[in-house]
Amino acid sequence: MKSNSLQILLAATLSIFSLPALTLAQDFPLTIEHKFGTTVIPEKPVRVATIDASGADDLLALGIQPVVIKYWFGDYERVVWPWADPYLEEVPDAVVRGDLGFEMILAADPDVILALWSNITPEDYDRLSQIAPVVAVPPGVGNYDMSWDDRALRTGLAVGLQDEAQAQVDAIRAQLADVAASHPEWKGMTASVAAIRRQGDPGAYTSGDIRAQLLADMGFETPQEIEALATEDSPYWASLSLEDLSPLDGDLIVWVSSDGNFDNVMALTDRPYLNVVQRGGEVLAGKEVTGAFSHATLLSLPYGIERLVPMLEAALDGDPETNADDR
Repeated sequence: MKSNSLQILLAATLSIFSLPALTLAQDFPLTIEHKFGTTVIPEKPVRVATIDASGADDLLALGIQPVVIKYWFGDYERVVWPWADPYLEEVPDAVVRGDLGFEMILAADPDVILALWSNITPEDYDRLSQIAPVVAVPPGVGNYDMSWDDRALRTGLAVGLQDEAQAQVDAIRAQLADVAASHPEWKGMTASVAAIRRQGDPGAYTSGDIRAQLLADMGFETPQEIEALATEDSPYWASLSLEDLSPLDGDLIVWVSSDGNFDNVMALTDRPYLNVVQRGGEVLAGKEVTGAFSHATLLSLPYGIERLVPMLEAALDGDPETNADDR
C-alpha cells in the first residue's frame, strides 16, 4: 500500500477538530496563556522567530519563512532536514546554535518568538519578551511534552494560520488512519521502538513517546514488558540490560538510530536469540526516518510515514529473508 503524496497531504482540507486549549479566534490582538504568564500579539506576525528544536518545520509547512531558526542536530548544509529543505527559500542569518544568542535574535527584528519545544528559563523568557512577544508551552505542560499536533496548532494560532495548521494536522491523522485501515492484521500486534544510547545502553520508548504513539495510530501496541520498566524519572524511556533484551520480544522491533549506524545493534549478544529477530520482524530505521519521527512536524511526519510503512510491511510478511529498511 502506498500512502498519498506529501503534496496531496499538505493540501488536504478535512473536517476540523477543535482543541480546547486553542479555541481563541484568529483576530488580533491575540492573547495566549502559557507557562510563564500571558502574551499579547498585537497583530498578525510577519517576521517569525523560532527557538524550538524543530519549530522551523511547522512554520515552513504554513508558508512562513522564519527569520530565526534553532539548529537541533544533523549535518545538513542548510540546517533543516531533507523534508523541509524544499520549503526553505534561504537560511536566515540568525541560526541559534547552543546558547540563545539574544543579540542575534534582536537583530533579526521578529514580530513574535515561538518557544514551544524549548528549555528556556523564566529569565530567558523575560529577556526574549523585551525583543518580541514570546509564545511558550501551555500552563502545566513540560518543555518538551506537547504532542506534535498540539504544537502545530499552537504555532498556527500564534501566526494567524490556525485553520491551515488544522487542515494539515487532519491530513496526517488521515494518513495514519489509512495505514491502519489498509493493514487490519497489525491491530493488536506488539511493537517496540528500540535504540542504543550513546553510553552503549539499549532500551525502548514507552507508549508516552511520539515514536510509539505513531505506531499505535497504525494499530500496534507497546509491549507491557516495556511499559513496566518506565519510572517516574524516565517515563518515556525504558532501559534494558545488555544481557536481557526479552522485553523487546514481541511481533515487531523498530530500531532507530540518529546517525544510521547499526553496528552496535548487530553486536548485541542477546539479539539473535529473540524470536522476533528469528522471524525477521525487525526494522532498522536509519538516520532520516529516525530524524523524521524525532522532529514530529507537519513536514517530517508524512515523509517518515511514507518511508516507514514499506519497511514494516516487509518485516511482517512472514519471510525472514526479506527486508526493505536501512540496513
